Amino acid sequence: MELVRRLQLRKEPVPLRSSSVSVLIRGFVADVGCELLYRNEELGPLEVVFKFPVDAEAAVYAFEARLGGACIQAQLHEKKQAQELYGDTLAGGQSSFLLQQEGAGGDVFSCSLGNLPPGEEAVLTLRYVCELPLEPDGAARYVLPTVLRPRYTPHGWHGEDVTQGVPRVPQRELPYTLSLSATLQSPHSINRVLSNCPLTPLSYTAGNRTTAQVSLAQAPPWDRDVELLVYYAEPHKPSAVLEAGLPGAGSLMGDPAVMVTLLPSVPEAVLAQSRAGEFILLLDRSSSMTCPMDSRDLFPQRIDSAKESLILLLKSLPLGCYFNVYGFGTEFESFYPQTVEYTQQTMAESLQRIQLLQADLGGTRILEPLRAIYRSPCRDGHPRQLFVFTDGEVENTQDVITEVWRNRGTHRCFSFGIGDGVSTALIKGIARAAGGSAEFITGQDRMQPKVLQSLKRALLPAVTGISLSWDLPPGMQAQLLHRCPEVIFPGQRCLVYAQLRGQPQPPDTSMAGVTLQYGIQDQTYKETLQFSLQPQDGDRLPVHRLAAKSLLLELEGAVGAGSEGAQHRALEASLSSGVICSLTAYVGVDTQRGQPVQGPLVRQDVPLTDFIREYVEMRDCISIREIQIDRVCERPASRARLDEPNYRSVFGGLSRDLWQWYSRAARKCLQLSKSSTSHLPQRMPEESPLLRLVSLQNADGSWDLDPQLAAVLGVSETDARKRIPSEDVTPSIWATVLAVVWLHDRAVGQRDEWELLEAKAVGWVRDRAGAQLSECLKAANALLGCSVGPAVFGL
Repeated sequence: MELVRRLQLRKEPVPLRSSSVSVLIRGFVADVGCELLYRNEELGPLEVVFKFPVDAEAAVYAFEARLGGACIQAQLHEKKQAQELYGDTLAGGQSSFLLQQEGAGGDVFSCSLGNLPPGEEAVLTLRYVCELPLEPDGAARYVLPTVLRPRYTPHGWHGEDVTQGVPRVPQRELPYTLSLSATLQSPHSINRVLSNCPLTPLSYTAGNRTTAQVSLAQAPPWDRDVELLVYYAEPHKPSAVLEAGLPGAGSLMGDPAVMVTLLPSVPEAVLAQSRAGEFILLLDRSSSMTCPMDSRDLFPQRIDSAKESLILLLKSLPLGCYFNVYGFGTEFESFYPQTVEYTQQTMAESLQRIQLLQADLGGTRILEPLRAIYRSPCRDGHPRQLFVFTDGEVENTQDVITEVWRNRGTHRCFSFGIGDGVSTALIKGIARAAGGSAEFITGQDRMQPKVLQSLKRALLPAVTGISLSWDLPPGMQAQLLHRCPEVIFPGQRCLVYAQLRGQPQPPDTSMAGVTLQYGIQDQTYKETLQFSLQPQDGDRLPVHRLAAKSLLLELEGAVGAGSEGAQHRALEASLSSGVICSLTAYVGVDTQRGQPVQGPLVRQDVPLTDFIREYVEMRDCISIREIQIDRVCERPASRARLDEPNYRSVFGGLSRDLWQWYSRAARKCLQLSKSSTSHLPQRMPEESPLLRLVSLQNADGSWDLDPQLAAVLGVSETDARKRIPSEDVTPSIWATVLAVVWLHDRAVGQRDEWELLEAKAVGWVRDRAGAQLSECLKAANALLGCSVGPAVFGL
């Protein structure tokens, strides 16, 4: 951390001066160029190393440099060869640059620039293409990762620590800036663009609003990832994009490639939610979960938002299913030795325990609880559904993904990445390995709608018999570049990449088609899409590169499982497509400089912002209890673990110097007497009225008429009892009707969060109220001042 001390004490600049990002967003695909400007203001040559995050599913396909007026294109080589060439070049006094994936996770890259002469500038540009997820509200979401938090290194880990040695400084001391500009294109009109950072006004460049431009209005804070939400007129429309290949580039890049987006649509009658299932909720309780969801506000903490999501999940489970709740950190624990039946008693007991959960389990060791879950036998007739909540900072990402993949036949995995800097490799990898879905919650996002959306998917009947068939002209064949999807959720996008070979006969044929077929409950469904065989313009080949990346992800998963044949195929696919993977690296050499660079080479690592330190500084004056360190220090067994040799087991993943700073802050705060801190405000997150109402619901979907419910509804219990429509209506029926009416009137904007538990309530009350239901609804509307219609209760 010498560099950090130099920055703090002498304010010397590091060589990276600015980062400029340009994004071309076409529908749900983003083609990104990142330009890094370096300047050597030292007296001798420098080697500069910059580690940064990239989405694990992004296809990095180009790397180039402008050195001394010359533009040099890097070449993709097998990683060991690239590293040797880079080292030999530096030893010979030539300038060279290297881009490689760090570790096996796929979401951390390092950019090295060696032998940058004194007084000179260099501009390095890397390019990548990525798919954009479809958000629940229909937005295409582009994220520029800027936050790279330390990865937790589990005990006994012998792999590479990809973030070790990365210097970290407070945001205000970062000596470089970031700018971003985006060009938007869509066959349908672009309605609006939102961001978590200030934007310039959206500028349309076509009269039909199908192209536009937007930029960041100012340099963004470095303590959050930059997000753009692009809203189109028809986001849920199936589509196909055909792209011509490069002549003479070989089969993978030379043949045309097609990206097909299908959105299965199943009749509502078929989508009756199952009462069967074994639901295992795995919650990250490591110390980093005390960080706030939004760096601009101290609350809610990630752990608080996750706990609220667990409460909603628990209330939304169907009677008759099985469940369990695990918490993990350096150690792990579960509510029950094995999954238990979902009853009023087990639900109430678990609800009390969830409310007491804290982020007090140290590091982020997720592999051990996963293995414990997989060792427990599955329940016959109850498909296992695993929900994982984590802020994702583990070093052994590939080991975790491989473990989930080995057990993919026994469960589906739904993963939730919480906060900026989360490992996309981990979150997407485990969901992909076990046929579930991945969601990311950052900034001011609410976690609950995405969690409940995943639960709805988990409750749907199993999809079977998935197959694809192509309707192509004679003389053409289609070959999938990855496995056929194993899981499809109704209403969710299904992306398919295929290579088209041959020539159509007759050659003037202009249309083709693809049909997705699948079965649900012995019923077969088909989705067919027609597409043009006229390829789109452009030379960046985003579809080819995304297709290559999907193939590489599949092959690298097999490599992690020990397949030597997959390793050979992955290396060949990477080199032929130009898309980097864990086996390859980009290297460029300045061959135009006549004389070798003179002088001893000094290495400088480019620092990243240290949000953890700033967060502790902000809260130092309140109480260490609010950052949970006292929970570790108060336990005699844990007090010894504050010693430096065991620092990873407590707070996990922090660099050694940062740990020393962190522990000093902890001890300083622990020395404060209770009298000196008792007057300080204890800011606690306020429980929402919706969550209070949900917390009162019984496992069968009903509510009891009691003072707590009356308080949430805004009426007195006495008045509520007086307004019961008739003697045939029990207090519970009346209370449940009131609660449902309240939800539809007072919490209509949060429908995605209560839709499942409301369905339980409506089913319960319809079975019991009979002919009195219409009268109950009328009386409930009158009492609460609402106008909820009879269709809510199926009347």
